[in-house]
Amino acid sequence: MIVEAFLRWVETAKAGDRAKAASALGRAYLQSEMSRDERNAAEMAMTFLLDDPSPKVRLAIAEAIAWSPDAPRAIVLSLAGDQAEIACHAITCSPVLSDADLVDLAARGSAVTRMLIAARSIVSRPVSAALAEIGEEEDVLCLLENEGAAIAPHSLKRIAERLGDCCEVRNLLADRVDLPADARQLLTQHVSNALINLPLAQAAIGSSRLQRVAREATESAIVSIAGEIAPREVADLVEHLRVSGRLTPSFLMHTLCSGKIEFFAGAIVNLSGCDERRVRSILATGRMHAVRALYESAGLARDISVTFVEATLLWREACRTNSGTMLSNVCGRLLQTFRSRDATHGAVQELLEMVEKLHVAEQRQSARGYAYMTALAAA
Repeated sequence: MIVEAFLRWVETAKAGDRAKAASALGRAYLQSEMSRDERNAAEMAMTFLLDDPSPKVRLAIAEAIAWSPDAPRAIVLSLAGDQAEIACHAITCSPVLSDADLVDLAARGSAVTRMLIAARSIVSRPVSAALAEIGEEEDVLCLLENEGAAIAPHSLKRIAERLGDCCEVRNLLADRVDLPADARQLLTQHVSNALINLPLAQAAIGSSRLQRVAREATESAIVSIAGEIAPREVADLVEHLRVSGRLTPSFLMHTLCSGKIEFFAGAIVNLSGCDERRVRSILATGRMHAVRALYESAGLARDISVTFVEATLLWREACRTNSGTMLSNVCGRLLQTFRSRDATHGAVQELLEMVEKLHVAEQRQSARGYAYMTALAAA
């Protein structure tokens, strides 16, 4: 009867008074001892107030009950679909909302709704996956900055694919230790694209040269990533690069000369379809003809495969002697070997030009290190 009287009073009360009454009703529902009938009547009254024309009334209900696990689910769902200042209480803190509820809200709600979801103290992987798939830049930034958000590797990759051209998103992704290698490679591509499209760089360097510089820088970055990833990530990165057309002979030679053998072996396994143990065994101890047959089964042309065989033998020797840097040893001796031959044209010549660039870059890096150490000794 008290609730019935309340509903009659609501019809003529002012908005401010209705809001105070709604707040009191919500607190009483959660904190007072009520019979089943009284509780049902109180819930019916709050449901009725969801249609109140004044947002103050609905806000008062949200503030009173949204935080509680005992709040009526139907009322919380309605509040979550209300205007932003009301919905924020339900969306950001209600324990009543399930992952399915949050995913549905993200799909049919606005950018503000998605940002509120991303700001929850705990965001599960399924909810993060939904935001990664449909969220806009601001929503995803909020998600990445939320320490309570659990984000699966495939969701991080999806963010890199969709929003990697945003500098802030790129920086937040790059700082994550759990970012998978294939997603990190996507970020390097976005950086490369940003450089190519920079008007100042185009004017200063020229479009064709800028594209070449960006391509070489991207390849070097990928090689660096390949040398740092955990063994379990190698297969995923190799497949990602194969699908994107980046497992070129030049790139493979770069990884081999740089001593990134774990990745290089994974690439040959992927391209050849051979058993991983057999590939590793041939690379480490196989005779020249076995190594050449392996490379040709991976799709390398016969003239190119000879160069790869020589690089493999030089890599083995560099590992045994352990003198100087791997890159300098293999590149320098590979150039010496093939400079004395006449058949260095076409694809082989292109490979050797790339190897020479690596060799020159390594020599310059060594010179910088020598100069630095000399300056320290003289200080």
